[in-house]
Amino acid sequence: MNRIDFIKNSLAAAGAIVAGSAIPAIAADKTALHSSRWSAGKIFNLDYAPHQGMFKQHAGDNFLDQIRFMHDQGFRSIEDNGYLKRTIEEQTKIGELLAKLGMRMGVFVVDGGDNWKISLTTGKKEFKDKFIETCKLSIEAAKRCNAKWLTVVPGFYERKLPYGNQFANVVDAMRAGAELFEPHGLIMVLETLSDTPELFLQQTHETYAVCKAVKSPSCKILYDIYHMQKMEGQLMVNMDRCWEEIAYIQIGDNPGRKEPTTGEINYKNLFKHIYEKGYKGVMGMEHGNSKPGKDGELRVIQAYRECDDFLS
Repeated sequence: MNRIDFIKNSLAAAGAIVAGSAIPAIAADKTALHSSRWSAGKIFNLDYAPHQGMFKQHAGDNFLDQIRFMHDQGFRSIEDNGYLKRTIEEQTKIGELLAKLGMRMGVFVVDGGDNWKISLTTGKKEFKDKFIETCKLSIEAAKRCNAKWLTVVPGFYERKLPYGNQFANVVDAMRAGAELFEPHGLIMVLETLSDTPELFLQQTHETYAVCKAVKSPSCKILYDIYHMQKMEGQLMVNMDRCWEEIAYIQIGDNPGRKEPTTGEINYKNLFKHIYEKGYKGVMGMEHGNSKPGKDGELRVIQAYRECDDFLS
């Protein structure tokens, strides 16, 4: 029995459709998976990318098995923030499996340690040198999985320096990174975050300004919908303002940072907007599951079907 049939049979056995009896609430929720809108294995219209652990209750703890499960559900990309920290053997196996399945690697993080506090705003030589060293390691790692996008976080504010000096220091470091990445067709995507007010980049227009100053196809924006809903709102407006510099998008509803349909963001309209703009990049699923266990994992898939199927 293949994995797709296994999932269908598991749902039926779990009581998604119970003849001649009342269907409890959780089973009623599962019947949505059998509706005309649910098509197990159908490729999504936008390229959503799950991460390790999102479907481990169905696929087990092995990441390679999880990737196979993701593929069977219609996903054609993955994200792996910690990929750079994996052994070369692990990186190679992931890359080989992705190539075999015809899947893409989304972002992994150019992480030289505590990459928020090793702040490029300071202009300190040791921090820039560490960044350059990590960029070089990232180039070699990217080759093993045919990666294209790499997440960069410039770091914290340096309170001892005026904003203009910090901005110039960040631009200088980003130009150095872009010079390394550009010959390899790699794109570092600068992530604007909401985790702490100490971070230098907190709104899209700030990251847009950095990218415009760097002037390289290898320095673009990672637009994280969850973070930007918290920091600035007006998602469609701000995406449109900065669209030419956005190379990668990540997903998470707010509040809670769970799958679409669990919070205040109208993901159906937002995905429609992104789809109609012709976006062909990866949509990283950088969020948790709102419910535990297998039911929670199936709910994540269902949520993406609900928000994506009407695009076709």
